[in-house]
Amino acid sequence: MTRAYLPLTLAALADAESTGEVVVTDDVVLAPDDSEEQEYAALMTAADASAELVAGPGRRVVLVVDVAQEPAVGDRVPRARWAAVHADVEDRPVDADPDDDLGWFGVQEIPHLL
Repeated sequence: MTRAYLPLTLAALADAESTGEVVVTDDVVLAPDDSEEQEYAALMTAADASAELVAGPGRRVVLVVDVAQEPAVGDRVPRARWAAVHADVEDRPVDADPDDDLGWFGVQEIPHLL
């Protein structure tokens, strides 16, 4: 199983929630192994990419998915493979510290994030 970190915006998360699948983009980040340090590094790299997607005040969003093999751009990952969502709990200013931690949310909590 491969754990992938998909940087999103809230709008993209809403689209994924409504369709029941997320499309892998070229911003996907993989943890090279399942050590906590590598997973955290992958999460924060994806969070930085999410901040670039937001391009202003807003919330970083990272959807964590478990897939059988390394995902390719354009692959569709069904909701059953979503493991968690990491997101800012409130909008952040543009000059916020990029190392601020994200909140952890179960996939069943996605409607409350939106």
